[in-house]
Amino acid sequence: MLEVRSTGNLRSDGKTLTGYAAIFNSEADLGGFVEVIRNGAFRKSLDGGSNIRALYHHQGDALLGTTRGRTLQLREDAKGLAFSLALPDTTHGRDLAVLVDRGDVAGCSFGFRVRDGGDRWEQRGAQLVRELLDVELAEITLTSDPAYADTTVALRSRPHQQAFVDLNRYWLETV
Repeated sequence: MLEVRSTGNLRSDGKTLTGYAAIFNSEADLGGFVEVIRNGAFRKSLDGGSNIRALYHHQGDALLGTTRGRTLQLREDAKGLAFSLALPDTTHGRDLAVLVDRGDVAGCSFGFRVRDGGDRWEQRGAQLVRELLDVELAEITLTSDPAYADTTVALRSRPHQQAFVDLNRYWLETV
């Protein structure tokens, strides 16, 4: 089963969105447990050449870009899963640029499956903690309701000239 995680702070310039879809070592309270993404959790997905999609609100028919089409670029750095997304000239792409610019959509989510041995559970006092160590990334999603508040999105109209801006969005696994 695919899990979905969300995070916040998206920005757009009408042509390109940048940010972090996931932030490493940041705790998210998911109700019955706290979840933490560890450095390297996405490495196999990024190195394996999988076609990872960018979507609007996890809707398959709201495709914004793909790694295969080179309209979505993903990379891990010391902070987290950074992305750059060239927005399509479609209804979803244009609408999203406006919503990000207004601040209505400011976060990211991601869909993933945990690989065998890819997570670790620990009871810390009364708190159950799950560490994500190795996940199969399926998608990142731009959303107005992120689970991880540290994710960000920024809209840019000029060519990318600096490091990715925060954007967290993509954590899916078996629930």
